[in-house]
Amino acid sequence: LPGKYLFKAVEVSCCVKYFLFGFNIIFWLLGAAFLGIGLWAWTEKGVLSNMASITDLGGFDPVWLFIVVGGVMFILGFAGCIGALRENTLLLKFFSVFLGLIFFLELTAGILTFVFKDWIKDQLNFFINNNVKAYRDDIDLQNLIDFTQEYWSCCGAHGPNDWNLNIYFNCTEFNPSRERCGVPFSCCVKDPAEDVLNTQCGYDVRLQGELDQQKYIHTKGCVGQFERWLQDNLIIVAGVFVGIALLQIFGICLAQNLVSDVKAVKANW
Repeated sequence: LPGKYLFKAVEVSCCVKYFLFGFNIIFWLLGAAFLGIGLWAWTEKGVLSNMASITDLGGFDPVWLFIVVGGVMFILGFAGCIGALRENTLLLKFFSVFLGLIFFLELTAGILTFVFKDWIKDQLNFFINNNVKAYRDDIDLQNLIDFTQEYWSCCGAHGPNDWNLNIYFNCTEFNPSRERCGVPFSCCVKDPAEDVLNTQCGYDVRLQGELDQQKYIHTKGCVGQFERWLQDNLIIVAGVFVGIALLQIFGICLAQNLVSDVKAVKANW
């Protein structure tokens, strides 16, 4: 009888084991989906058949986001899922350490962002301008910039004149492009009466004065608009980050709890 009670005291908790398994199988499947989307996008663009083209793009390729996030989620999900199901302490420890490292990096990034706000702002400005230069080089990047400018009702990093950095939109007299001295359609102020999107609404608009430009395009920069959006939605953004952090801590605690249970059972053999 005492032996029976001793066995029950050190058995692995089924609730923790299968909850951690279910928790991670979702991440595993989501990671696989993200990776699949990223690889499919690269296949469509011919990147996988010519790996050298990865470094050819001057700006940011949004597909990288799917590849990196999907890869991390897939590895974490695999380690946590198989570790929980097979009660493998090595995989569970890897899961805990990897998740803890991500949490630490997120925390460090948050603190550095708060401390070095001006430097982050400069880097964001540089990032946007660098991608403005490469606007026509990649369809995914082009769609990302258009979405950003439409969502935040902005144009360029600091204003429409940032589009002088792009070879198709700059105002130099040697520019043969029809888009010379213009901006992308995503900078345009939408006319509610128009049912069909006018992709030529930004043509020649920067040849006009600033007051006249405001009738047709958004003249505020995306860096400033992003700052305002962040201030207006600070509670929601903070809530999302706190929620993600709590999920990570919860995952680490579950994994460590399961490791302790497995070690206790092995020690009792």
